[in-house]
Amino acid sequence: MPPNARRATLADIAQVAGVSVATVSKVVNGRGDVAAQTRARVQELLYQHDYLAPVFRHTDALESPIIEVQFQGCVKSYVAQTLEGIIDSAAESGASVVISKASRGPNWARDLVSAGRRALIVVTSVYTAAHLKELARAGLPLVVLDPLHLPDSRVHSVGATNFSGGLAATRHLLSLGHRRVAYLGGPAMAVCNQARMHGYRAAMEAEGARVPEAYVRPGEFTYETGLLGASLLLDLAEPPTAIFTGNDEIALGVIEAARARGLRVPEDLSVVGFDDTDLARMASPPLTTVRQPLREMGGAALRTALRLVNGDKVESHHVELATELVVRASTAPPRGRDLTT
Repeated sequence: MPPNARRATLADIAQVAGVSVATVSKVVNGRGDVAAQTRARVQELLYQHDYLAPVFRHTDALESPIIEVQFQGCVKSYVAQTLEGIIDSAAESGASVVISKASRGPNWARDLVSAGRRALIVVTSVYTAAHLKELARAGLPLVVLDPLHLPDSRVHSVGATNFSGGLAATRHLLSLGHRRVAYLGGPAMAVCNQARMHGYRAAMEAEGARVPEAYVRPGEFTYETGLLGASLLLDLAEPPTAIFTGNDEIALGVIEAARARGLRVPEDLSVVGFDDTDLARMASPPLTTVRQPLREMGGAALRTALRLVNGDKVESHHVELATELVVRASTAPPRGRDLTT
């Protein structure tokens, strides 16, 4: 739209759609008492005419801005803890939060605007250039929590120091005397997984410990990856005496795979996780893991979204919060001190 062009009004949209202004207002505000066919027609016209709800055309913040939080997959412990941080921070800030699973049909960003959303936080979800374009067109700020891809300059994101976490976890195992240390991680192309794996490799290289190709295995951030990956690692002619995993779920799968083979953790196999979710404390034995400040990350994402809503300057497009190694009972020196390099 040219800079000086007049923006469409509710009356303009109503006239073209052949409905009342009240009906268009109901669609814009997400009311349910509008026929599906009429709603679709009005939404299409709103999109075609680049209509933005008044809340997006004024700088005055609402008393209670509404932030949409979307995630993919099941509500696992990792997601639950980040959501707790978002919700707690929203309560402190006087904001409202709507939580949903990612569903991006036609005009999805425009629909969020029409429903009164002021910003979007994405958790463990994938976004594309097309998604960014539609969000920009709708005027909807985006914050990505723990991005799976390298942060785009147009995207504000919050993550953790994954490389440092991988370094600390592997150094811990090496300090116990392990030299045959494997890494069992998540998706190969996920930025967080790559950073954790590179931290592992850096620690191994600094110690002069050998990393056979079979010792580094990508997968998914799931219990099943731990079961399958550990089975393959433990079947090697020279199996690892310690496994550093990409998250706590994978670690629990590793512990079960070891138990099924009659191996004890940590006497026969040391295991380290990542995240420090509730699962780590409930594991048997309690899991040594890298603490990712999940609640704090959720809070930081919410505060960033509110700053964008209010038009405040955000100093950095990507913020990383510090990780911390938490030592529990799943790690110990290897039997007979594993000095093999």
